[in-house]
Amino acid sequence: MTDAPSTIPVGYDSKIEGNIVHTKLDAAINWMRKSSLWPMPMGLACCAIEMMATACSRYDMSRFGMEVFRFSPRQSDVMIVAGTVTYKMALAVKRIWDQMPEPKWCIAMGACASSGGMYRSYAVLQGIDQLIPVDVYISGCPPRPEALLEGMMRLQKKIDTEHSFVEQKKELIEQLS
Repeated sequence: MTDAPSTIPVGYDSKIEGNIVHTKLDAAINWMRKSSLWPMPMGLACCAIEMMATACSRYDMSRFGMEVFRFSPRQSDVMIVAGTVTYKMALAVKRIWDQMPEPKWCIAMGACASSGGMYRSYAVLQGIDQLIPVDVYISGCPPRPEALLEGMMRLQKKIDTEHSFVEQKKELIEQLS
């Protein structure tokens, strides 16, 4: 027995003149967010090479709506931390994360970004999740471009389940009720 969702997020009726589409506000906002992710590439080591390969025509990130790599944190909504994060670099990563507008998400790409990898030393941060919240972890050393695409699609699925309007407009909802 399969568990069907209680409501269908988007409805379409071609019999109605004008082809009207009706949906919930959260479903529409989440569809827009997940279909136009703008990654901030935080390439710190060898995983960055695989991240660059993902943007090439062979893997074609643009078919998923995430081809626009932005090197300005104020224009990005997904930070892809790819590689070894040293304590010296951690402050810069945190500063860039703080400059990104809400809503924002983080992907830890590779073993070093996820857990410090093979570098168990005083100079390496043992996982970027000790500094900023991580939404998706991608394993590998370095992970292949297909793994990054899978991670981005998992992030899209996560975004699709969020309650975007309720979370962002808490003050407005309190005023209305």
